[in-house]
Amino acid sequence: MPTLPLFPLNTILLPGGVLALRIFERRYVDMVRRSLRENSGFGIVSIREGLEAGGAAKPYECGTFARIVDFDQLQGGLLGVTAKGERRFRILNTQVQSDGLLTGEVEWLPEEVTVALPEEYQFFQRVLRQLLPQLGTAGRHLDQQFDDAGWVSGRAVELLPLALDAKQKFLEMNDPLERLHELKPLVYSVGTEGNS
Repeated sequence: MPTLPLFPLNTILLPGGVLALRIFERRYVDMVRRSLRENSGFGIVSIREGLEAGGAAKPYECGTFARIVDFDQLQGGLLGVTAKGERRFRILNTQVQSDGLLTGEVEWLPEEVTVALPEEYQFFQRVLRQLLPQLGTAGRHLDQQFDDAGWVSGRAVELLPLALDAKQKFLEMNDPLERLHELKPLVYSVGTEGNS
């Protein structure tokens, strides 16, 4: 079973998505440098208990493996990183290294099959076009696939203002059409407000 460095956050990333990160803790600076040097990646996991900074947070079991696609030195000594989600995993067990970095032995979850976006969910395209500017410069690393149900549902989960535990539930779903079905009542008013 592969072992991944884990990055617990108060946000979520799904396969195909991008996430802009501001790195300042030594353990994560070292993790990013190692990832860049070895062309490896790390696991983005949502926090179930604890805080992003400081001690070891307890993550949810399901997360997304990500690779760095861009980086920049920010003001104040911060490291700016854009990570892109590749595939989902489940944590089997975790360990805290001496530097405080959380690692996890993981198993890969099945990759989603590509499904065309059904007609009844076409309004999600309009919603996403309104939300994608939130990504700022990180958005240029997105491979836009507005006709792919998995890509559309993933970006909707990442960008809509939903509670973290709700986003986690959507991450754990294997079927993009099920994800869209559950999301529809949450975003229908946003998607149709231009028609009123």
